[in-house]
Amino acid sequence: MNDKQATGTSELHERNKSDLEKNEKLEAADRGPDAPDAPDGVVLQPTRLYKRRWMIVLLFSAYSLCNSYQWIQYGIIGNIFMKFYDVSAFTIDWMSMIYMLTYIPFIFPVTWLLDKKGLRVVALVATAFNCAGTWVKVASVRPDLFPVTFLGQFCCSLAQVFILGMPSRIASVWFGSEEVSTACSIGVFGNQLGIAIGFLVPPILVPNVDDMDELAHYIRIMFYITAGVATFLFILVIFVFQERPELPPTQSQATARSIPPEHYSYTASIRRLLHNKPFILLIITYGLNVGCFYAVGTLLNRMIILHYPGEEVNAGRIGLTIVIAGMAGSLICGIWLDRTKTYKQTTLVIYLMSLVGMIVYAATLNLGHLWVVFITAGALGFFMTGYLPLGFEYAVELTYPESEGTSSGLLNCSAQVFGIIFTISQGKIIDAFGTLPGNIFLCVFLLIGTIMTGFIKSDLRRQNANKQAKAAAERQMSGQDYGATALISQQQTPSSQA
Repeated sequence: MNDKQATGTSELHERNKSDLEKNEKLEAADRGPDAPDAPDGVVLQPTRLYKRRWMIVLLFSAYSLCNSYQWIQYGIIGNIFMKFYDVSAFTIDWMSMIYMLTYIPFIFPVTWLLDKKGLRVVALVATAFNCAGTWVKVASVRPDLFPVTFLGQFCCSLAQVFILGMPSRIASVWFGSEEVSTACSIGVFGNQLGIAIGFLVPPILVPNVDDMDELAHYIRIMFYITAGVATFLFILVIFVFQERPELPPTQSQATARSIPPEHYSYTASIRRLLHNKPFILLIITYGLNVGCFYAVGTLLNRMIILHYPGEEVNAGRIGLTIVIAGMAGSLICGIWLDRTKTYKQTTLVIYLMSLVGMIVYAATLNLGHLWVVFITAGALGFFMTGYLPLGFEYAVELTYPESEGTSSGLLNCSAQVFGIIFTISQGKIIDAFGTLPGNIFLCVFLLIGTIMTGFIKSDLRRQNANKQAKAAAERQMSGQDYGATALISQQQTPSSQA
């Protein structure tokens, strides 16, 4: 049975009794009413989970990885690029902050495009921009061509705008109600793994040598590897990435599909979201948390080098530790949410632990023991980076049936704004007063975010929609026979019903 086949009446007659029992259970669990305003005569819509869904989310994770790797590619060896291009530390900081700045003006047209054209178009544009940016960088490996390498980074930052809002959309369009949080975590996982590789690989590929020709050789190798990977992923997306499954995975997604395009207004959706008070609180708290993570990641090389001179490679390894721990946190949180649906409680606990982790990291950074920094940074990353998919999924719950791309876009827009503010402010504080006051500055805002998270009203609209659909399906199954369900019942023997 291939991905494009739907269950039909003729197939039901040909299946054995075990297949029929399995299908009956799937129908009862996944089908729901198509017309909520007519509860006595609803029509059940078929739903189905396709194996291809895992290929789609993994491919997305791969090109998200390639893009996010480049966010920190310059910053983690900022002292080396400062020497090669003869620019200031603040200029190199902008190679990371351009990812944040670009997102803010472009997110609204991109989310509009996602709503109007769908996942495949956005995936193609994202990988095209990412591929183009990597090849521009290949042409920029000369000390007098810093504007060219900045242009390449700008192209990659444009690609990021098309990427960040997609995990929750892919999860909703392709995955069942019991696995959406896990799927979203896998989508975010690729972004985090890319950042991890961005912390680890550049210090290894580009050693801090004094000869400019030798340094150019190492930088060129790094850029060629990135361009080759980006090109391969672009080709894969062209031939493999699919818009959506033929049948929706859940009743809530079936309901969302049933809304006629002419009845959907992007601007009206934005207005409704901005009048949703719990979501507004989440926008602010998400921005505070993720903005702190962006600042820590961007300035990590500078903070480590200040206390541990000559430790560029270990600075990258500490960054890797932060993100790898965060990836574990993301997956654990995603699985936990799918099993418990405790969105607010989990979000609040993770936020509070992010604050505790930041305090411990700030207090131990200047002790002179690098192994301690590895441990405290890992603890910080587990909670702070693990918060990313929580925010996405909580937003979808609070805003259903609004577009997942729009809600994710607003969250990310907030994160970019706070990321720029925190990175610039913390950088200035570090330069003037040292790393401890700079990290205390972030702790203050994490405390504010933790308190605000406690005031978010937990209105789980998507979960409620799925529960209502299942309850209605169970009532119909117990009282009436509909189409295929009736045929299943007719074929069951007394022993199969026992």
